[in-house]
Amino acid sequence: MSNINSARKATKAVFLVCGLGMSAWAPMVPYAKERLGLNDSNLGLLLLLLGGGAITMMPISGMIAHRYGSRIVMLVAGIVLATALPLLAVLDSVVPMAIALFVFGAGIGTIDVAMNIHGVEVQNRSDKAIMSSLHGLFSVGGLFGSLGLGFLIKAGLDHFSAALAIAVLLVIIVSVSFQFLLSPAEEKQQVVAKEETQKSKISWLHSSVLFLGIMCFIVFLSEGAMLDWSAVFLRENRGVDEALTGVGYAAFSIAMATMRLVGDKIVAKLSSGVVVIGGSLIAASGLFLAVLTPWLATSIIGFILLGLGAANIVPVFFSEGGKLKDVPASVAIPAMTTIGYAGQLAGPAMLGFIAHSFTLPVAIGFCGILMLIVAISFRSKR
Repeated sequence: MSNINSARKATKAVFLVCGLGMSAWAPMVPYAKERLGLNDSNLGLLLLLLGGGAITMMPISGMIAHRYGSRIVMLVAGIVLATALPLLAVLDSVVPMAIALFVFGAGIGTIDVAMNIHGVEVQNRSDKAIMSSLHGLFSVGGLFGSLGLGFLIKAGLDHFSAALAIAVLLVIIVSVSFQFLLSPAEEKQQVVAKEETQKSKISWLHSSVLFLGIMCFIVFLSEGAMLDWSAVFLRENRGVDEALTGVGYAAFSIAMATMRLVGDKIVAKLSSGVVVIGGSLIAASGLFLAVLTPWLATSIIGFILLGLGAANIVPVFFSEGGKLKDVPASVAIPAMTTIGYAGQLAGPAMLGFIAHSFTLPVAIGFCGILMLIVAISFRSKR
């Protein structure tokens, strides 16, 4: 039997692996664009394959985890994404690169679902809130993945060797963690009777699953807005020098990672309703502050407020999804993750359409309105 404290630490390590692996790809994007001779439009289409691989595997990985246990899924997915990562640094033909990106995205999507299923189970067994700190480790991995790859390249390694070094680290972490994760026998899996299997197939349509999934969609969309549009906003609407346009996303990311690392204590002291409703209001106020004031400082403060407010909302949603009486976690979590991830993928395009029709500040302000809807909707469901 796995020790629950060891399982908790091992699960945190897997969240770190996911964050490290995904963010290590970000610094390689401009080099891949140049190596493949792509324009912005073609690059955008190529990058969609990463998200396509993730969304394709998210519902499938839930079914596999339900049948064989989530820890074997995390191990295999971790090895797959680690194997694909160095290839992304050297492939010089579009078709092989597209395949590698799809496989890499599939690994990311698979480990994302499995680690959240496992995290919910560890939390339920330990009777202690841990989802915020788990997602905090993912955010920490996201911060250090791109920095680590950049550091290795600056130290003299070529792109392939730098990516390979990170890939080896990922395999070591996920392999060592595997033995401490909960075994399939220890995970709370329902007896797979015919009626339950049929019920699981339609559980995606359960009103509670759809509600939580749509709420995740909105929060992921707002987070994605920072990743894709914050630099453009600061450059075009606040006149920030091109070399410093990343400061907005950096401030947002640091605020989110910090709040997630202390989020479990906050959730323990406050109710989940207070965390979601209060966090949504803080996030919305941050977005409104960023776009309605003309100063750079207040825009940065607004991005920080978004990070602080939104940090623990999704972890609470996953905790809620793992407690649904009529839907097993292995069905609810993949559904929520898939719907939420769709927001991260579709969000930039939707905001781009709004920005084109109106202005970019209007598009970002629209995210603030959506965050208000999260607060109002969650309050009405309590």
